[in-house]
Amino acid sequence: MAEFNYSIVKDPRIFQENRLAPHSDHEYYDSENFAYGEKSNFKHSLNGMWKFEYAKNYECCDKTFYEEDRDCKCWDDIKVPAHIQMEGYDKIMYVNTQYPWDGHESVVPGEIPTEENPVGNYVKYFTVPDFMKGQPVYISFQGVESGFALWLNGKYVGYSEDSFTPSEFDLTPFIKDGENKLAVQVFKWTAGSWCEDQDFFRFSGIFREVYLYTVPATHIRDIRIQTLLDDDYKDATLVLDMESTGDGLIQMTLSDDEVEILNKITIAEGSNHFELHVREPKLWSAEHPFLFDLQLNVFGETGRLTEVLKEKVGFRRFEMKDGMMHINGKRIVFKGVNRHEFSSSTGRVLSEEEILQDIITIKKNNINAIRTSHYPNQTIFYRLCDIFGLYVIDETNLETHGTWQTPIQILKVKDDSYAVPGDRPEFTDNVLDRANNMFQRDKNHPCILIWSLGNESYGGTNLRKMQDMLHNLDNGRLVHYEGVFNDRRVDLSDMESTMYVYVKNIKEWLKEHKDKPYINCEYMHAMGNSCGAMSKYTELAYEEPRFQGGFIWDYIDQAITKKDCYGVEFEGYGGDFDDRPNDGSFSGDGICYSKGRLPSPKMQEVKYDYQNIKITIADGNAHIENRNLFTNTNEYTAILTVEKIGELVAEEELTIDCPPLETIDYGLELDLPKDNEYVVTLSFVLSEDTLWARKGHEVAYGQATVGRFIYERGEKKSLKVTQGFHNLGVKGEDFEVLFVGQRGLSSYKYHGKELLKKFVLPNFWRPMTENDLANQLPFRAGQWKLASKYLATSVMDEKIYEAPVVEADKEKVKVVYTYHLPTKPAGTCQVEYVVNSDGVVDCILKLPKSADIGELPELSMAFALDNELSNLEWYGKGPQETYNDRDHAKVGVFANKVEDNMAKYLVPQECGNHQEVRYAKLTDDKGDGILFLTENFGFSALPYTVHEIDEAQHPTELPNPHFTHVRVGTQMGIAGDDTWGAKTHPEFMLDNSKEMQISFSFRGI
Repeated sequence: MAEFNYSIVKDPRIFQENRLAPHSDHEYYDSENFAYGEKSNFKHSLNGMWKFEYAKNYECCDKTFYEEDRDCKCWDDIKVPAHIQMEGYDKIMYVNTQYPWDGHESVVPGEIPTEENPVGNYVKYFTVPDFMKGQPVYISFQGVESGFALWLNGKYVGYSEDSFTPSEFDLTPFIKDGENKLAVQVFKWTAGSWCEDQDFFRFSGIFREVYLYTVPATHIRDIRIQTLLDDDYKDATLVLDMESTGDGLIQMTLSDDEVEILNKITIAEGSNHFELHVREPKLWSAEHPFLFDLQLNVFGETGRLTEVLKEKVGFRRFEMKDGMMHINGKRIVFKGVNRHEFSSSTGRVLSEEEILQDIITIKKNNINAIRTSHYPNQTIFYRLCDIFGLYVIDETNLETHGTWQTPIQILKVKDDSYAVPGDRPEFTDNVLDRANNMFQRDKNHPCILIWSLGNESYGGTNLRKMQDMLHNLDNGRLVHYEGVFNDRRVDLSDMESTMYVYVKNIKEWLKEHKDKPYINCEYMHAMGNSCGAMSKYTELAYEEPRFQGGFIWDYIDQAITKKDCYGVEFEGYGGDFDDRPNDGSFSGDGICYSKGRLPSPKMQEVKYDYQNIKITIADGNAHIENRNLFTNTNEYTAILTVEKIGELVAEEELTIDCPPLETIDYGLELDLPKDNEYVVTLSFVLSEDTLWARKGHEVAYGQATVGRFIYERGEKKSLKVTQGFHNLGVKGEDFEVLFVGQRGLSSYKYHGKELLKKFVLPNFWRPMTENDLANQLPFRAGQWKLASKYLATSVMDEKIYEAPVVEADKEKVKVVYTYHLPTKPAGTCQVEYVVNSDGVVDCILKLPKSADIGELPELSMAFALDNELSNLEWYGKGPQETYNDRDHAKVGVFANKVEDNMAKYLVPQECGNHQEVRYAKLTDDKGDGILFLTENFGFSALPYTVHEIDEAQHPTELPNPHFTHVRVGTQMGIAGDDTWGAKTHPEFMLDNSKEMQISFSFRGI
């Protein structure tokens, strides 16, 4: 047998040697006493501790370690599955589009780095388990990045690339009695690495499970399950194509809760075909993921049971109909998310529990689809999507961003022919193999509706060959590829697919192009504080039939937990591991945090915008639009509530009958007093427990307010005014206010306790979001930061001194300050305080038109309060943060700790704002503090100033909190179309081309 030749590692034409053909991912057992999805008892796990030796490159590595007589038992231990880099070797590295060796070594496709290309030598000593002795023995590596060579007992077994699909080999000729020595040499960069330039952390190693397996004499090696529905979507044909290793008989059972179908099938070695007519099966969809149990009892030539195969079968039909995508005859809308496999503690090594947690979170938040960006996932993921009901775009392990976008579009170094795979013949079989590996393993999962050729790999004939192959293999699914948008030379993709194209541009495209449906395979770049104006995209799917939804980028922040120089844990991103080059915090664009996999505040908007029942309450009626394809609203419990400032006034449980894809008006019969504001909410909740949520979980709501919020003022009393040389004092019965002539409001004492720790001053800045930085808002608006930090009532160089204007009577005192701003052109603003005898201070901030200074990020008043005032209660939108372009949240009374308003974004930035706040209270643990009455403006209470947050690159860089910092006012939206230039939509900007004004009040409590 041939020996391993290292030269193949850099040759894109050779991506495997002696690897077994791919096959379906079904499990099989030796009896019926196993549940679907359990690990086969024909398997023996090799997970656990292996022996390990690391080398910086191939020249430095031990090249004879695999020899049978080499004792490697004194080597270090390493976990399998795990990444080499997460086990203390090599370096952790994050880059996006650039190749990780860029700038270090000059290599082109057909070459690989040689100086820094780590090699991991793995050794596992094992004894063949008793049940495998005398049987064929195979080995399966479910995922090795990015290529590996394999030896057993000193003999070369084979080689494989394609990191994210199984690589299996026949060990039978090399197995011996007693102890066996398995040796694996893993290469970080191979020729295949040119096809794996995904936006993720760059790892290597054996990162998915490894196991031995055997098969009986008569064994179903591969099975293809198809469910062909008729044109009425009622009756179906179950089609089974099986590859058998021997002759025999199959006893087939297809069952659900009500029906059991039995059949006997004679099989012969090789290919076998079987069809079964099924009358009116219940259909599978994300709304109703109904699955049949398929069991095949396989008997060999002697009549003995040799194996039991168990699979789940979902009857469904996905097709292009009238130029649009349909499932079971209904036009589909993808309410999707892109999802990397990622954990902050283990990288791309995910446990089943973590995957299940993701699936449950996704279902709870009305997401109905996942794109496996940008590689096939573990098998358990697809099984869970089948069971829980999620539509999947399964994506080939292919991305070559760094071979075309950077050289071609920016540096102009290479022409289009440089792109991989493009039209390069040396990559043809390589990429076809990757697509075929994905298809053969995953073909039986009803959740998969679309095959994707990969991500951001330009265009060309090789991709067309991939598409043709998938069409020939599978006429029951469609094929997707976004990169056609960059290269129209070859017709690719059954649907038009784009990334981060603005709504207005999608509308323009669809006016001119009617031949294909349109999806956003990536949109709403959820980096940091983002997802502004998302509803524009989600509503477009109901305005324009050919637009069929999209997939948010992305599900979870990619960040790795590490410790700073003081031993404090934080979530690290690109550059935090001394990785050069790197793409910084660009890995942090999830709607879930990396730590704990918990939803970030952005998820509140996602859940609302993706809900399948749209409810509009007005004039005593609820207009209900049921966007479900197969679910009547009467399958949910409707709950109507009426609240008055957080107090439940009325609650009624309803059954509302609105068929799928229809609309109705439902009378609410409201007769409310005129004494204050009432909040009317109509919710639809689960009527029964499901796999993913308990009874009562809310799936949709609509809300409206009736009346106007009224705050009862205190009785009028007399005031005492003291005009000093420098200060103006105002005293009431239980409060005292002090104004400093040249600065502003400096003191507010209530029952003798000082509430203000610093001057109250106008503010025009917010901590920059990553969207702000990307669209260069600081460059355009930077003068407002200076204005916030250095405004003054007097300007000595210009001999300007603005004395406060004071007007006083027995019941109120009015003090007006004019502030000069250090901007060009010079600007001013005016703050008016009215101290009332009941202790309420009214505040009005006026800003003359100021567009020539620059875009205005925020207009607010900033307070520094005692940090003991750490308990926040507000009546407004919540419970999560909201912004004027991300404000789909309930109006109610909410409470949290001030520190809870610091969202856990990887980079500290603007966060914690609450829209349409009527009142907000900040109190200490005794209940004493301050009340703000905000007239539906925005309100923020954080432990840090705008500028402290602005300077920190990680949460651990923020100082110890000294105060509770409050901002009351209004700010521009946070944007989110992308994070490389997209601005906040114009209607969510602050219009400072004319005078602006905010007003609110506060008092001690």
